Amino acid sequence: MAAAPSIDQLKERANAIRKLIVRITTEAGSGHPSSSLSATEVVTALYFGGFMNYDPNQPKDPKRDRFILSKGHACPVLYSAMAEAGYFPTEEIMTLRKLGSPYEGHPNMKRLKGIEASTGSLGQGLSIGIGHALASQMDNLGFNVFVMLGDGEMGEGQVWEAISCAAKYKLGNLTAIIDQNGYQQTGATSEVLDLTEFQPKIEAFGWHVQTIEGNDMESVVAALTAAAEVKDRPKAIVSKTRKGYGILEVLEKEGDLNFHGKPLPPDLAEKALALLDS
Repeated sequence: MAAAPSIDQLKERANAIRKLIVRITTEAGSGHPSSSLSATEVVTALYFGGFMNYDPNQPKDPKRDRFILSKGHACPVLYSAMAEAGYFPTEEIMTLRKLGSPYEGHPNMKRLKGIEASTGSLGQGLSIGIGHALASQMDNLGFNVFVMLGDGEMGEGQVWEAISCAAKYKLGNLTAIIDQNGYQQTGATSEVLDLTEFQPKIEAFGWHVQTIEGNDMESVVAALTAAAEVKDRPKAIVSKTRKGYGILEVLEKEGDLNFHGKPLPPDLAEKALALLDS
């Protein structure tokens, strides 16, 4: 069994994924780079930190672990990580959002191997994850399920029904990660619908919950390690992040820290890539 990568190696991988996120969204002329950048540490740790069992050459292995990106608009981080993991050639994801490309603006499981759920209608991913987690237990397959949600998405009632349901069935093979980057499409989540703090609310349903600095790789790895030890109930990680993390210096100069649903124009992308290279 290969040795687990070091924190520095995971940081290097995250940086490579960030560069891809910037490149593919700028090439597309659309997409959600800032929402993807906030989630990069968690997605990197899941795919490359030894927390998920998967084989790009056997994407339908019934015993594979599942990752469901409920905040499907952040698919650039997923496509970039999967390309780095060997699911498909890196150059292919440069066709993001182009006519006829399978790399759509939201994940489509019917067009890409390794995509576990077609997401983007916010609020549904955790329910899908519960279905997978229940199937794992009922069929004695032993796989784990990880679901990433956005903090704006937490305003959907279906999410809280799912939280209640997962606790009822004591789904110890389910981990939900909330990418709490503080913004959604129409503004700051604190102004649209302030549901924070998330931890006591989710704990009240019987979940094991941790709150971490989600752009700190060491904290992410420690939280995923701790969550893996909990087997008797569902787990949640409230991942406090910053939208656009990694290129914040560039976004701050533009005066827009949300930067939701718009790519960096070529001149800004060049500055962002130079910052990541440094």
